Parts: sequence; structure tokens; C-alpha cells
Amino acid sequence: MATVVQPSSPPQARRGGRRPRPEPAVSRAGLGTALLFVAPYLVLFGTFILAPIVYGLWISLHEWDFLLPGKPFVGLKNYIDLVTPGSVTSGPFWSAMRATAIFTVLSVPLLMVVPLALAVALNRRFRGRNAVRAVFFAPYVLGVAVVGLLWRYLLDPNVGVLNYYLDALGLDRIPFTTATPWVWLALVVPTVWWTAGYNMVIFLAGLQDIPSELYEAAELDGASAWHKFRHVTLPGLRPVTVFVLTITILASANVFGQPYLITQGQPGRETRSAIMQIGEEGLRQFKMGSASAMSTVLTVALLAISLLSLSFLRERNPKEKKR
Repeated sequence: MATVVQPSSPPQARRGGRRPRPEPAVSRAGLGTALLFVAPYLVLFGTFILAPIVYGLWISLHEWDFLLPGKPFVGLKNYIDLVTPGSVTSGPFWSAMRATAIFTVLSVPLLMVVPLALAVALNRRFRGRNAVRAVFFAPYVLGVAVVGLLWRYLLDPNVGVLNYYLDALGLDRIPFTTATPWVWLALVVPTVWWTAGYNMVIFLAGLQDIPSELYEAAELDGASAWHKFRHVTLPGLRPVTVFVLTITILASANVFGQPYLITQGQPGRETRSAIMQIGEEGLRQFKMGSASAMSTVLTVALLAISLLSLSFLRERNPKEKKR
């Protein structure tokens, strides 16, 4: 009968000595090569992103008026003024933040549901599918100036095409761009028409990554179309949904062109967005210190909202689910 000889342990292990140190996974030459490839990105990131952020924070700590010879250091005064009721900057800024929040709450759900519905419908095989996809995506190639002026012409209370046909039908004119709540309709509808195609393309890419075997298994189990959508499509689109939701929130919260061109912030300051207020403060009134403080507050708010959406929609492992 053959005996199995167990391999002996290394001498250092038998004597209680230290094990030999493992070789580093990346050599110095390999690390230098990797840094060489990453260097162009780091230079561009530091020059055009990191440096402006740091410089903006520095400006927010000063009374940075272009018309003043000196820029005195004021510390956190610009931030304190933003949270002090009755100050020069507090009222207009938080009114603009409120308008931005209203626009985001109204537009983001539509920019998630409408593109997803279009993607599901256009993911099927039918004649002319690519042409239909191109039609829905086409508005996104237009610039915001074109979109704003186009819809301004369509919705204008005096010379707008839509109000012209309302007159022809004997109906009252609707003040789409000058009165609430119509102004929100005048901002949300053009935005959905303009950007829904982009989100639709991303959802389409996500749908094509879902294995067809999952749908076949669901059909064998007798699942209906709704159950396949709920239990196969939506879970398969979870990463894509997180991405689309995040970029849509950020884009909606940074809205500028639509209210600037379509409603011009009317009525009063009702539709003046945060970016419009920051531009007014810094570029027209030359108060870059308070404008930089507003930008910082807006950035922190958007960062918190993005992290919150990621925490709600990220996929949890089984251990986290038990908790």
C-alpha cells in the first residue's frame, strides 16, 4: 500500500522564524509607467477642476468686488449673510434655491419615467425602429439657445403660435411665460422634450445588457408583461437608473438657459434659478465673493442629494439586507 508523504514545512516556519516577505504586486518601474499614463489627466483635472474649486473657495472668503482696488478678507461673512434673514443676499438666493427645487421636483420624475417608457417600447423589433429612435433623440442635439428661443416663440402670450390657435378656436389666451402655474409648464415641457432622448438612449443600452434568458425563464413561469418588467427589467436596470437619476438631478438643479430665455425669471423672481442668481450677483453686480459663497452652498446641497440618491438605490449585499 502506497503511503502519502506530506510536504514538510519551510525551515523558517518550523523554527518560528518570519515568513519571507512577498514580492510587491507592482514594481517601481510599473508604478512609474502607470503614473506617466495618468499624468495628462491629473494635469487637466488639477488645472481645470481642482484649482478653480480651491480658488472659488478662496474668493468666497473675501469681499471680492472688481470695482474695489483691494479684496479684503472677511472670513465666513459671505456665508453668514446667506443664512441671515433680511440680509442683502439671503432673500434672493433662497428664493432662487426654492425655484430651482420646484423645477427639479417637477422635471426629474418625468425625465425618468418618460425615457424609460420610450426605451422599453423602442427596444422591441419593428420596422423603422432606428428612425423612430433618431426622432426622439434628435432634439438633444440642439443647443439650449435654440430650444429656449423656439419654445419662447411657441408659448409667448402675445405672439406665440399656441396662443394664436387658442384665439382662432375662441378660447382665452394662456400666459405661459408670465404667470404661475403656467410658467412651470413652460419650463418643464421643453426640458422633457429636449433631454428625454438622451436618457432614453442610456436606458436602451441598459436594456440590451439584460440577459434574454431571464425573460425566457419568466415566460416559462407564466409571468405577465408587468411582472417581467417589475422583477426582471427594473432590477437589471438598477445601476443605469442610479446613473440617470444622478445626472438628471444635477442637470435640473443647474438649470439656466430655459428660465433665462423662456420666462426670463418671471413672474417677478418666481422662476429665477440659483445659477441665474449667482450669475446676477457675480457678473452684473461684480460681487464675486458672495457669488462664490452661493456656488459653494449649491455645490454642497447637490453633493448631499447625489449621495442620498446613491445610498437609496445602490444594490445592498445580503448582510446589509438582514440588518
